[in-house]
Amino acid sequence: MAFVKTKVEELPESRVRLDVEVPEADVAHAFEHAASDMAETLRLPGFRKGKAPVPVVIARVGREAVWQEALRGHLDSWFWSAAETSGIRPVASPEVEFDDLPDDGGTFKFSATVAVMPKPEVGDWSTLEVPYAEAEVPAEAVDAEVDRLRETVAELAPVEDRAVREGDTVVLDIVGEGVPPQRDYVTEVGADRLVNEIDDALPGMERGATKSVDIQAVEGQLPVDVTVKEIKEKVLPEADDELARSASEFETLAELRAEIESRLLEQLTEELEIRFREAAVDALVGASKVETVEPLVERRTAELWSGIARSLQARGISTETYLTMTGQSADEVVARLRAEAEQSLARELVLDAAAAKLGVEVSDEEIDELIESQSEEGDDIEESKRLLQENGGYERIRADLRLKKALDEIVAGVKRIPVELAAARDKLWTPEKEKEGTKMNIWTPGSEEAR
Repeated sequence: MAFVKTKVEELPESRVRLDVEVPEADVAHAFEHAASDMAETLRLPGFRKGKAPVPVVIARVGREAVWQEALRGHLDSWFWSAAETSGIRPVASPEVEFDDLPDDGGTFKFSATVAVMPKPEVGDWSTLEVPYAEAEVPAEAVDAEVDRLRETVAELAPVEDRAVREGDTVVLDIVGEGVPPQRDYVTEVGADRLVNEIDDALPGMERGATKSVDIQAVEGQLPVDVTVKEIKEKVLPEADDELARSASEFETLAELRAEIESRLLEQLTEELEIRFREAAVDALVGASKVETVEPLVERRTAELWSGIARSLQARGISTETYLTMTGQSADEVVARLRAEAEQSLARELVLDAAAAKLGVEVSDEEIDELIESQSEEGDDIEESKRLLQENGGYERIRADLRLKKALDEIVAGVKRIPVELAAARDKLWTPEKEKEGTKMNIWTPGSEEAR
């Protein structure tokens, strides 16, 4: 679909009016689609059912009837496209109005009035104190990275005289009713590549031994037979200059450790900054009056669940297998996704309101710069821009950049406090916490702890 042009007018009581103009190409497509659908269902003299040519169908039923069918089939998608590009969040079906049916070879204009998410009352983020951790790489983290490097060049030696230990590499057969058989399955014990029940059963098993293991499935306990066919252990090289030369571009272990520490510091700094930004917006959500509407939460939850299903399907895994192997029910997954959906919507609403309060705007030049910075060598940047402009991509990018700029302002405005100070304050008793029902850990003869 090409870019649907919209104009937004805010109305009282959390309602908006959208004035929408649908491009000529989309209008023509809708008419042709409606005419083709009608041709497949109409029975006309001289033609088999569904075989009448489109021009004959139009002549028989009239262009007005075809336009009415086109609008019935496309108005809803045009409205939601306009809502998305305008950045509004409808919570009900719209009231749609238009003066005339579309004309051949022209655009189509209509208006839609709809209830939207109430705007939150945004708190004063300059008064918020948000925990911030300074990036610091302990020597143990560098040691762990060196050990991982040692494991990548380690040799696997067969084990004949002992049972399985954690960290061993084993070859397994896993068979049972209700699960696809796994033959010669190679895994590392304790690496969380198997369901917990099987992983926990492996230590202590001898080569050639078979053990029956009950794994938790949605329908209950599911017995499988696990046979250990081979056991191998890792033989790690020493952590020395030879390791640095054989497994990296560095000549000495000291140079390798320095590079690892620098890389970890960069990664940790970036991760902590992301967490701080999330904590800042969550703190602002907590300090604001935000009302999420159930239909939007349910829709966002469904989108998240569909995304998981598509990802699993791409990997050849059914949702039933995923639930069985992770020991979750569909209701548990949906409940978790629902909480994520509600929180993400609250964040977006607060950031949108903060952006409006700050008067944040995003120019086409800023969008152009982003597209150019993310383009790869050989890309036709101008063609990419043209396509994005035609399908509403510029407006989606504009909306995302607008929220990001608002979050930048919020992050710069909150007060950063040490994590230790925030943790200490959480442990302190205050009258406010007493009002919230916080229970002091003081034993009295009649307290629950005494029973």
